Amino acid sequence: MVLREVVVNSEIIEYNDISGCYILRPWAMEIWELLKEFFDAEIKKLKLKSYYFPLFITENVVQKKKDHFEGFAPEVAWVTKTGNSELEAPIAIRPTSETVMYPYFAKWIRSHRNLPLRCNQWCSVVRWECSNPIPLIRSREFLWQEGHTVFATKEESDEEVLHILELYRRIYEEFLAVPVSKGRKSEVEKFAGGLYTTSVEAFIPNTGRGIQAATSNCLGQNFAKMFEIFFEDENDPAQKKKEKNKRSLVWQNSWAYTTRSIGVMVMTHGDDKGLVLPPRVAPIQVMVIPDPLEDADMTAIKEVCETIVYTLSQAGIRADLDARENYTPEWKHSHWEMKGVPLRIEIDVKDLANKQVRVVRRDNGAKVDIPSTDLVEHVQVLLDRIQDSLFETAKQKRDACIEVVYTWDEFTAAVNDKKLILAPWCDEEEVEKDVRARTEGDLGSAKTLCAPFDQPDLVEGTVCFASGKPAKTWSFWGRSY
Repeated sequence: MVLREVVVNSEIIEYNDISGCYILRPWAMEIWELLKEFFDAEIKKLKLKSYYFPLFITENVVQKKKDHFEGFAPEVAWVTKTGNSELEAPIAIRPTSETVMYPYFAKWIRSHRNLPLRCNQWCSVVRWECSNPIPLIRSREFLWQEGHTVFATKEESDEEVLHILELYRRIYEEFLAVPVSKGRKSEVEKFAGGLYTTSVEAFIPNTGRGIQAATSNCLGQNFAKMFEIFFEDENDPAQKKKEKNKRSLVWQNSWAYTTRSIGVMVMTHGDDKGLVLPPRVAPIQVMVIPDPLEDADMTAIKEVCETIVYTLSQAGIRADLDARENYTPEWKHSHWEMKGVPLRIEIDVKDLANKQVRVVRRDNGAKVDIPSTDLVEHVQVLLDRIQDSLFETAKQKRDACIEVVYTWDEFTAAVNDKKLILAPWCDEEEVEKDVRARTEGDLGSAKTLCAPFDQPDLVEGTVCFASGKPAKTWSFWGRSY
């Protein structure tokens, strides 16, 4: 089943009449809220404060900071009219918030006592993608969190970049059961105006495409220069001599992940029946369904079902009961399979007599009869096994797609075979641009995804697959979303 069918039939999204804009239904929002609950708690440990900045950016700010905006220019949506009147100057809708936030950072920061400044906001952004929108993968409006932090030193900045990147890895691998690679983006692919960009990269075996799952950027001091964000540094010898106009530039980071994470999860685990949800992000982890037989005592069965839901809920397991009488048990089974609920508990009159329940796994369809007295323990074990199994299965499929290449011919064959390519590279911008140009086709071009932190040995004398120059790093390549 293709992504567009899965997300609609499983009630993740509904299409809106504006192309590329989607209605996130409760099933999607509850997954997003579970991810938010984890991430928000973690960044608050770092003393991050919550902010909300306006979504509008004035044209004069855009023009002043056009070097930064150039990277987003094709995607920026503009408001030009209010009511029947034309605006004196168009107003941009944020594609990202640096130009909204940083003028105020310059106002709020005066000395080392104002540092570090750490803020985060949960909001939506608009990027009017020129290419064909894909639900939850390339949307024109999407939800995200964006963290913006300011430090006195590069060391503090570097440390946070990697700390946040590890949190993003945990979101994907520990919650969404999606294997990712941590690494550094190339100069061509890094965040516009930043010093360097790190990312977690996923790969979808069914389509043979990589996908940038989240980024953590060290912005360096470029934005500090752009927005004149200075501080009086107590460690600066010039300050100790009380010399005038001797101020230091701050160091900045920005980092974000989006509702794309839900789309990556759907494509990684979904099957012909619909969604397959990892238990840690499933809004409902266990759905209890009574299965009435002829002449069955439905009152007794329903009472047992309600007791099971209560018992599981008290143990912290997200459980619910589908007691609707106008649908058959078979329809309910199919419905909750479509929505990806990890476990289904079925109870009929025989189960009642035997003081047991039948438990069915969504990921592999396995069925097992469990004594009612040990239900909580068995269910928790099964949920943990499903979570682990989904990750291991996804990792095996991803790893099977990795192909190590050393030559251009091997590279082009792997691209055409929809592989995740690991290749030695000279790390030169012009070579990367040339690779993209030479592989351009109906399916798009191949590009660097990241240079993984977990680098294989680079044997002396190894040359770049594309240029023949001495290789400086191993890098993942492939087509991407």
